[in-house]
Amino acid sequence: MKVMDSCLLIFFTLLLTPVHSFTDGNNSQNSTRHHDYCVLGAGPAGLQMGNFLSRCQRDYIILERNSGPGSFFKIYPRHRKLISINKIYTGRRNREFNLRHDWNSLLSDKPDLLFQRVSQELYPDADDFPKYLSMYEKELGLKVQYGVDIGKIRASDSASPRGRGYILADQHGLEYTCSVLLVGTGMWDPQKVQFEGSDLVEGYESIPVNPEEYKDQAVLILGKGNSAFETAQSILGRASRVHLYSPNPVRLAWQTHYVGDLRAVNNELLDTYQLKSLDGLVEGGLEEIAIIRNNEDEEKHSGIQKKRSSRKKEKRVQLYLTLAELLEHPVGKNSSNVTATNLPVYHNDNFSLRRPYDRVIRCLGFRFNFSIFDGSARPPSNEGTRGRFPGVTAWYEGRGTPGLFVLGAAAHSRDYRSSAGGFIHGFRYTVRAVHKVLEQRYHSIPWPATRISVIQLQSWLLRRVNEASGPYQMFGVLGDIILLRGSQCEYLEEFPIQALPQFPSLSGYKLSKNGFLVLILQYGLNRTDSLGPGRAESEWTRAWRSSFLHPVLYYYDTLPTENDMRHRPAGWPLPRPKAVHHMVEDFLTEWDGPISHSQPLRRFLEHCLHTDLRAFYAESCFRYSLTHRKPPLFCRQGYLRNHGVIGNSQLWHHAREAGLMPGDQEFASPDMDPLLPNYLNRAGASVSSSMNLDF
Repeated sequence: MKVMDSCLLIFFTLLLTPVHSFTDGNNSQNSTRHHDYCVLGAGPAGLQMGNFLSRCQRDYIILERNSGPGSFFKIYPRHRKLISINKIYTGRRNREFNLRHDWNSLLSDKPDLLFQRVSQELYPDADDFPKYLSMYEKELGLKVQYGVDIGKIRASDSASPRGRGYILADQHGLEYTCSVLLVGTGMWDPQKVQFEGSDLVEGYESIPVNPEEYKDQAVLILGKGNSAFETAQSILGRASRVHLYSPNPVRLAWQTHYVGDLRAVNNELLDTYQLKSLDGLVEGGLEEIAIIRNNEDEEKHSGIQKKRSSRKKEKRVQLYLTLAELLEHPVGKNSSNVTATNLPVYHNDNFSLRRPYDRVIRCLGFRFNFSIFDGSARPPSNEGTRGRFPGVTAWYEGRGTPGLFVLGAAAHSRDYRSSAGGFIHGFRYTVRAVHKVLEQRYHSIPWPATRISVIQLQSWLLRRVNEASGPYQMFGVLGDIILLRGSQCEYLEEFPIQALPQFPSLSGYKLSKNGFLVLILQYGLNRTDSLGPGRAESEWTRAWRSSFLHPVLYYYDTLPTENDMRHRPAGWPLPRPKAVHHMVEDFLTEWDGPISHSQPLRRFLEHCLHTDLRAFYAESCFRYSLTHRKPPLFCRQGYLRNHGVIGNSQLWHHAREAGLMPGDQEFASPDMDPLLPNYLNRAGASVSSSMNLDF
C-alpha cells in the first residue's frame, strides 16, 4: 500500500508540474505541448469535432477559454429564448429521420444523447443548451482543457512532420503546437457601423433585458434580424413606440426558407406595425445616418441638475436620427458632439423618424474574431458577407492557410443565406464532412462508402430521401455521390458538392467511365407566394417546377471543373449535368408514391445506366430467359444467386405450346419428373422482390 501511495504521489507531482509554467514567465519557452489536432473552442462545433476525433482515437485537445462548454449561450440570445426547433414527437421511431426535426442535438453513437433530455420545449430556454453540451462532453469523455485563452496563433513550417503546422499561445505564455488547427470559436464580436453619433448607441450585447427599463420610452433599433426583433418583442408591452431601421426590408424565414431570417416566433412587431399601433419598420443606409442629441434637453438638464437630484428618476436625453449629409455643420463619424441645432429645417416635415427617441440600440449581429491570428495564419475575410466571416474552401479549409479548418457558425460563408450551415442543425453535418476529409488526407482512410448492386440503387435512394437528415438540413450543400461501376455502384453519403472538382483527392475514390450521380435536396427556383394559392406542385410530370424542398438527381459522365462550378447557372447548386431528375415535392415530405416518385425515378436511372432496373417475379424472369437473348439485369443476378423459378404445370405446358420443349418428352409434367425434389413448393413462382414495379 505504501508503494502504491508513493507511485500515486510521484504521478500527481509529474501531472501538476506543467501548471507551474502557467504563472512562471521564465519557463514559458519550454512549456510547449504538441497534438496532432488542436480544436479551438468548446462550443457545439468544437465538441462535435471532438466526438469524431475521439471515436477514431486521434491525438487531439479542445481548448476553451471559459470554465465550461457553450459559453456563448450563457449570454446569447439576450432574452434567453432559442429559436431552434426541438420537435420531440414526430410519429416516427427512426433516429435519423427524427434528427430532421431536432435542431439542437449533436451527433454521436449514443442514441439517447439528445437535447430532449434537458428540455421538452419546442423553443427551449438558452440556459438549457450549455447543460446539454456539458452532458455531451462528460458522457463521451472528450478531452477538453478549460481556462485556456488563446491570444495569438501563428503558422510554423517546422511544427509538423507533415509540413505546415500552427502554434497557439495562451494567456500564461504556454504554447500548443499542432499539425491541424480546427477553429470552432463561433461568431462573438458584435458587428458595428461607424457614423456621426454612433457612440450614443447602445449595443445588443450590453442592453438591459428587464422590460421595465423601457417603460414609456421611444426606442429605435438598428437592424432587422432576429436579435433586433427579439429585442423589440421583449419591450413591446412597455415601450411607447419601437422602430426598426436598416438598409434592407425585413426578410421572413417562411418566405426565403433561410433559417437566419426573421422567424415567426419573434415577429409580433409586424402585427403592431401593419395594424398601426405606433411601431414600424423603415429602410435606409446605416453609414449615412447621424444620431444627435437634443441640446435643449441637455441645457435644461445641466442647469437644474441639483434640483432634479431629489427626484426618483431623471429623464433620458432625447436622440434624433437624421441623414449626415443634411447636417449644416457635420462633426465626423463616431462623434456625439452634434446636437439638435444642426438639424435641417425640414427635418420635421413628414420625415418618417422625425420624433425623438429615448434609446437607440444596435442589433446588427456578430462577426468572426480575426485578431488572434497573425499574418502567417490569418484566413482572409469573405467579401460576400461584408468581411464578417473568414473565407474558406468548399471543404472548409481556410483559403491560403493549409491545415487550418473553420468549423461551425464561422464557416457559414460557404452557404450564407442559402442553407443552414451557420446553425447547429446544419453544421453538425459539415463538421462530420470535414472529419472525413481529415481522415482521407492525413490517415489515408477513404470516405466511407457502401457497395451495392445497381438493382438496389432505387430502393437505396428512396430510403435516403425519406430518412437522411444531413442532405435534408444542409440542402444544396451536402449531397450523396453514387459512383457507377457497371452492375455495381459505390454510395458515398453527404459529400460537400461544391468540392466536386477535388472529389478524387478528398474522398480517395476515382471515377469510372460510367460517370456518377449526385443526390441533393433543394428548393425550387420559381419564387411563389409561400402561403398563396398554387404554391405547391403536385403533378409529377412538372416536378421541375416544385417550389418547396424536394430531391434532385444530377448525372455526370465526367467530373465538373472549377471553371464549370464558377459558371454554373444562376441559383443552381451544381453545373448543368448531362441529365437531371426532379422528384416532385410532397406535402408530407414522403417520397414513396409508386406513380409519382418510384416509377419516374426508376426510368431516370435506367436512362443513365442503360439498364433495365425493373424487379420481376421469378416466372417473368423465366419467360424473359426463353424469349430474349439478354434477360433483364434483375433476372441475371437472381440466377447467379440460384434464385431460379420453381416449375409448375402451367409453365411446363406454356413451354411446350411455344415449341421450346420436345414433343416426345418422357414426362408430361413436372409432377412426374423424378429429378425434382419432393420437398420443393409447387404452389407457384417464387417472388424475389416485395415490390412489383413492372408497369
